[in-house]
Amino acid sequence: MKSHTRVCIIGGGVVGCSVAYHLTKLGWSDVVLLERSELTSGSTWHAAGGFHTLNGDTNMAALQGYTIRLYRELEEMTGMSCGLHHVGGVTLADTPERLDMLKAERAKHRFIGLETEIVGPDEIKALAPITNTDGILGGLYDPLDGHLDPSGTTHAYAKAARMGGTEIHTHTKVLETNPRVDGSWEIVTDQGTLIAEHVVNAAGLWAREVAAMAGCYLPLHPMEHQYLVTEETPEIYERDTEHPHVMDPAGESYLRQEGRGLCIGFYEKTCRPWAVDGTPWEFGHELLPDDFDKIEDSIAFAYNRFPVLERAGIKSVIHGPFTFAPDGNPLVGPVPGLRNYWSACGVMAGFSQGGGVGLSLAQWMIEGEAERDVMAMDVARFGRIITPGYTLPKVIENYQTRFSVVYPNEELPVARPFRTTPMYDVFDAMGAVWGQQYGLEVPNYFAEPGEPRYETPSFRRSNAWDATAREVKAVREAVGINEVQNFGKYDVQGPGARDWLDRIMAGRIPQPGRLSLSPMLSRRGKIIGDFTISCLSEGHFQLTGSYGAQDYHMRWFMQNAPEGEVTLDNISDRRTGFQIAGPRARDVLREVAREDVSDMKFMDVRQLTIGLSTAIVQRVSYTGDLGYEIYVNAMEQRALWDVLWDAGQQFGMNPFGMRAMMSLRLDKFFGSWMREFSPDYTPAETGLDRFISFKKNAEFIGRAAAAAERATPPDRVLSAFEVDADDADVVAYEPIWIDGAVHGFCTSGGYSHHAGKSIALGFVPRAQATEGLEVEIEILGHMRRAHLITAPLFDADGTRMRG
Repeated sequence: MKSHTRVCIIGGGVVGCSVAYHLTKLGWSDVVLLERSELTSGSTWHAAGGFHTLNGDTNMAALQGYTIRLYRELEEMTGMSCGLHHVGGVTLADTPERLDMLKAERAKHRFIGLETEIVGPDEIKALAPITNTDGILGGLYDPLDGHLDPSGTTHAYAKAARMGGTEIHTHTKVLETNPRVDGSWEIVTDQGTLIAEHVVNAAGLWAREVAAMAGCYLPLHPMEHQYLVTEETPEIYERDTEHPHVMDPAGESYLRQEGRGLCIGFYEKTCRPWAVDGTPWEFGHELLPDDFDKIEDSIAFAYNRFPVLERAGIKSVIHGPFTFAPDGNPLVGPVPGLRNYWSACGVMAGFSQGGGVGLSLAQWMIEGEAERDVMAMDVARFGRIITPGYTLPKVIENYQTRFSVVYPNEELPVARPFRTTPMYDVFDAMGAVWGQQYGLEVPNYFAEPGEPRYETPSFRRSNAWDATAREVKAVREAVGINEVQNFGKYDVQGPGARDWLDRIMAGRIPQPGRLSLSPMLSRRGKIIGDFTISCLSEGHFQLTGSYGAQDYHMRWFMQNAPEGEVTLDNISDRRTGFQIAGPRARDVLREVAREDVSDMKFMDVRQLTIGLSTAIVQRVSYTGDLGYEIYVNAMEQRALWDVLWDAGQQFGMNPFGMRAMMSLRLDKFFGSWMREFSPDYTPAETGLDRFISFKKNAEFIGRAAAAAERATPPDRVLSAFEVDADDADVVAYEPIWIDGAVHGFCTSGGYSHHAGKSIALGFVPRAQATEGLEVEIEILGHMRRAHLITAPLFDADGTRMRG
């Protein structure tokens, strides 16, 4: 083994080998992969080997499509067989809700190049004749579904990586990973020590233990998973073609042909975690003892859905552990807080996702960012607030709901409440129906006495409708109050603060007492943040952005760390407060502020005495109305509430939650983080380019890319549409049809309770984006007429917001 390398990959499963291959494919040949045993040891060797494209996140679905298409290329390149069986597959729907979900997924697939289709019971019976279609309403057919040989595929990746220059060392156990002053890593193994510029943790079942060597915690946990292989079955081996996959979510099962028999696996509710206190280092090519008790009910259901199973004897039982993250998606990317340490873990669907994970991580390492938005699998999405005590129950919940209907408004209940503000008991007593963001409990809306304290999960308009309408009305006609804890907040101070902000933010940096809005860009000019910048005094700034992107943004800040006398502090949980918004908001502020606020202009920021507190008050509001954000020390939040609530009663003050906030922002066509503003899009596509300051004398990150788009505008542009909807509004990624073909897609939408209209935001060709453009938007399988609108539905001239 050599003494130095550019990249050291720890783990020789399908993911580690994919990362090695993609690094060499993109030009980094100095790569070493270390495997403690043999390649495929761990989860890879006993995987069922199925692959599919279905995923609730469109970027993950696209990466899965890339993975599946890659296998032929691997075979041609290496001369090795991956054991490919492209047999197609169908996911069954036995309820209207599940069929709605499949229709929504089919619609998303239209614009990402996946050729799936909705099929009826008769078509399902023709495709998969062993299926009992009684009670089945339809299904989603995917011609890309199939299965492969896990060992052969992993070795094909490994050979392709070797052809590109990768050294692979098996039977080499990593004992320590020690950071060095220059950002490189000392990798101590039982075969010697290696110095690596970059480390990739692709250790699978041992990823937690390998991460601990570097002093960090990755939210992962292994779960026991069991599947059965039957004896030869005439209904299978007498067919002229191979039987397709069948996913039966109601039965928590997946089924495919295996040789002349069948393979069926289960995601049973009575699941069991494995290796709670750590994966044994000696575990390798072993299996767990058979456990039919936990899948007894699943087998009984499967016998009814696939009667042939009752007549087929069981040839073998495969029972082994797989590693999951709390939401079931991988953990990929640079680990926050560590230099040059990368994660490629938690890839439970390795043969559906491994290629996409390897490609994205290699692009990230070599080019500084992935080609497409990978937030759904970014290791930073959970934050360092996550604990082993949180991870375990959430992983169990994810396993149990693996085949459940995924609703756009669903709030999963396990491990909650976890993190709360001082307002939790107050809001709870007022009827708050809770959601969560980044582990924080956030009011979605407030139920009145006699109304359910639970929002019904649905693809259609839910029982939150009336409450949301009440709260919107209160804001537009009087004054609403809403907590601002769910903003990420950062304190930047020092003589060099302005210069650093000028470099990291694309927008204008305000003068003392003023605010500005600014996108933060990647080097390719993609949107990686949208911030409010408040200049509290010269050399002292507050940044506010998405609460759920804290680790993501802090990682970027640290990768582009300020030089000189600048301090940067994440104060998201130490500075909190409320926003008040509506036509009476100024009246409330006058009542509670010691100072005169009558001359406080739009986008002003001041320090005011409110009650017992010295507060930072900003005249801005995401509701698009007259409004103020009021920040204090978190220890003073309850005192601030008492002052504002008592003063607000004479002006009709009411609390409002996130459901109302999302309705209110549609009135002004305001975009939202990870909807309209994400690393998939650019400022010139979304309209954020109006906040870029090309006049400032600073070479801000992404300037060259933004300038190029300024000179040559992109082909697509974000637009607003009024939709002729029925009982379901746009959620996201619904295709937009123009003249009978898909030419765009929605980023988000909903119902404007103020205007009484269904609204969608989405991308269409710039050349066609004119007032009145007639389109159709596909919502749950129905084509809904819509037309493009340019005038905001509320305060179109900004009189109330700015006046």
